[in-house]
Amino acid sequence: MSSSPAATASFRDYLELTKPRLSMLSVMTTMVGYFATRPASNPGKLTLLFIGTSLAAGGVAALNQWMEHETDAQMKRTADRPIPTGKVATGSAFVLGWLMCTAALFILFVRVDRLTALFALLTIISYLAWYTPAKRWSTWSTEIGAIAGAFPPLIGWSAGESRVSALGWILFAVLYFWQIPHFMAVAWTYRRDYSAVHFPMLPVRDESGARVAAWSLINATALVAVSLLPVVLGLATMAYGLAAATCGAWFLWRAIVFLRRECRDQAARRLFFASIIYLPLVLGALVADRLLLP
Repeated sequence: MSSSPAATASFRDYLELTKPRLSMLSVMTTMVGYFATRPASNPGKLTLLFIGTSLAAGGVAALNQWMEHETDAQMKRTADRPIPTGKVATGSAFVLGWLMCTAALFILFVRVDRLTALFALLTIISYLAWYTPAKRWSTWSTEIGAIAGAFPPLIGWSAGESRVSALGWILFAVLYFWQIPHFMAVAWTYRRDYSAVHFPMLPVRDESGARVAAWSLINATALVAVSLLPVVLGLATMAYGLAAATCGAWFLWRAIVFLRRECRDQAARRLFFASIIYLPLVLGALVADRLLLP
């Protein structure tokens, strides 16, 4: 693998380095946290929050690819990324990633809220210094990564309220528990890739997939329970509760089907697609409910 680009990298190559789809999930959940606080109208702060979060998410993605470019080159699903293909030099990815993260923290600290900047910093540190190295040595790397991935709602909530109250932590828990079945489904589907680079995650260690499916169901159950807490605590109406319960029942069914060994590969893909539909539906319902509350 070449460490320098074979040709001048294009804007598209650098954009791909920021993992735009995954980064937009972080931005979206940050906005959910922000709007769930029912903030006073402040277009300037909202714009800066969006820019800061986008820069942080993209910077972390670029640095993650810089850190993992050698293993990325050995896996089919990641071999066509900008660094393994030689489209972007490792040094360029490193510089771009840190510039984006630094700019993000500066914008959030100076122009949005200091607590917001702190949560963004915790996201960067936990993802790069904890989760990314853990993939090489820990079976619990998915759970560690879920902690990093659950911070964005707190970034948004603190921007809207300058503190984090109960619903903000509930959103953190929703994101945490959602990520386990989501990434277990992904890791099971690509378990041979992860095995090839000796990542000791559960879907690699558990050849039958029974523990993978059971752990997915346990976390999906916790997810549904946590998603209903806003109604129990009087922070959302029964309209949201009905939406969360309906979506949760469907998501649980997909996790239950994942338990069946004879169709586990197909069930993993269906659980993955269910997860990417479930999250925006439930979070969208919560934001709509909060904004419509008297």
